[in-house]
Amino acid sequence: MLRKSLAIAAALIATIYLAICGLLYWSQRDYIYYPVARHAEVPSFVLKRGDADVVVSTNGIDGPHAVLYFGGNAEDVSQVVAPLAKAFPGRSVYAMHYRGYGGSSGTPSEQSLVADARRLFEQIAPAHPDIVVIGRSLGSGIAIQVAATHPAKRLVLVTPYDSIVEMAADRFRLFPVRLLLQDRYESGKYASRIHVPTTLIVADRDQVIPKACSLKLAARFAPGIASVVEFPDAGHNDVSSFPGYAEALAGSRTKSGLLPP
Repeated sequence: MLRKSLAIAAALIATIYLAICGLLYWSQRDYIYYPVARHAEVPSFVLKRGDADVVVSTNGIDGPHAVLYFGGNAEDVSQVVAPLAKAFPGRSVYAMHYRGYGGSSGTPSEQSLVADARRLFEQIAPAHPDIVVIGRSLGSGIAIQVAATHPAKRLVLVTPYDSIVEMAADRFRLFPVRLLLQDRYESGKYASRIHVPTTLIVADRDQVIPKACSLKLAARFAPGIASVVEFPDAGHNDVSSFPGYAEALAGSRTKSGLLPP
């Protein structure tokens, strides 16, 4: 009788465990992507992708120099166009609204977002031979993949991670996350392919992407490629409000402070 009861209990536990694994598998993108609407009144155009229309906010400036921005998982990137234009005076600014975000159609996934980002780079490159690629949080994993295959002039990664799959595995230790996760964003695998100056902006009090994950990524770049700018009092969401952030974006501030003129 006891054996039968234990067997029933074990079967019940196994069923519940498998059900949770199934739930994690089918709902995993709900933990990665948080689509938001577009609020700011800034110019935009539509990048036609066949299976989706991707909205791109811009400041509408012409010239050879541009900034290409990929935002966080709950960020209305139209609101960063003005701050980026101020940090990079005279540069065209392009901020891509991911599929499902800011009026873009379609459903987000790593494969589709990276493909959209690469296509956007290719579309603006003929008019802008000098492109700085910036990715924040989720977008850092997109930006690094773009810079690994396209001729960016410089790369900036804000609150970046080495691997989303590794972060998820650490947070959900009871479950086989490495087998379940579809959108893996393994930025560390692309770091060695980056050959342009790269800045990693790290928030020391980041509770979303631990500082250790950002520094692990930094260590994967070839010597002399990446520099780290740390903001000791900043968190994940407020790092952009700290003095020196714009200078870090523009490359005029390093880990040791402001570069000489």
